Amino acid sequence: MQKHRTFKPEFKARIVLQILKGEKSAAQLCREHQLSDQLISNWKNHLFDNARLLFEQTRDLSAEQARLAELERMVGRLTMELEAAKKASLLLIPPSRRNAK
Repeated sequence: MQKHRTFKPEFKARIVLQILKGEKSAAQLCREHQLSDQLISNWKNHLFDNARLLFEQTRDLSAEQARLAELERMVGRLTMELEAAKKASLLLIPPSRRNAK
């Protein structure tokens, strides 16, 4: 009994995009890769049904990037404040105690 083949998402996308761009026909790709026309049709329908998710992920990613940029600015500001506090603490220590260390 023959096992079902599994295909990587990149392969599926490449096949469907070749059809949509008109580079090759579905029949050509079926022959080249020993695929059924129903399988390719399912992949095309899956792409059309989930295409909107590609754009939603971009929006979520930009929100994450904005949050990351905000946190990086905060870390930079806190680092500068820490350096300033260290310098200020050195000025507050009497010179006799600074030399004793």
